[in-house]
Amino acid sequence: MKRIIKDGAIVDDAWQIRATPDVASAGRGAKAILPLPIYLAQAAALADRQAAVGVLLGPDDDPEALLPHLERLPLIAVDFPAFADGRGYSTGRLLRSRYGFAGELRAVGDILRDQLYFLGRCGFNAFALREDQDLEAALAAFGDYAWQPAWQQQSSRPG
Repeated sequence: MKRIIKDGAIVDDAWQIRATPDVASAGRGAKAILPLPIYLAQAAALADRQAAVGVLLGPDDDPEALLPHLERLPLIAVDFPAFADGRGYSTGRLLRSRYGFAGELRAVGDILRDQLYFLGRCGFNAFALREDQDLEAALAAFGDYAWQPAWQQQSSRPG
């Protein structure tokens, strides 16, 4: 089973990114992450499986499309197709700060150890690194800085 970093620990990952909404075919207990267009087209049919269905947002996807579904979604994954593509940072920040998403917010794709702290500051709490990345070394990245997600901090500035 693939492993990820979630909430500051290395854990087994029960979720699979899939191209079809047929969650049942993945086996008992399987959890599917569906691309945004597939999820939106099948959202009503997937309502009875909502705890086992998450959404994958690509860099060009508008997170606002998920507003009617946010309370039902246990997971939103944001794809980083290249480590230099920073659009996902903005997506994460919007989902947490503006739209109030409280579920798992996962960074997937070409993300590196050096980016984890900053992704966490934007609201991500889970990270699916490439196979060639060392999870233990990546987890240590959070110790490089005094870490607290910015989206959870309360402003100490006078109003």
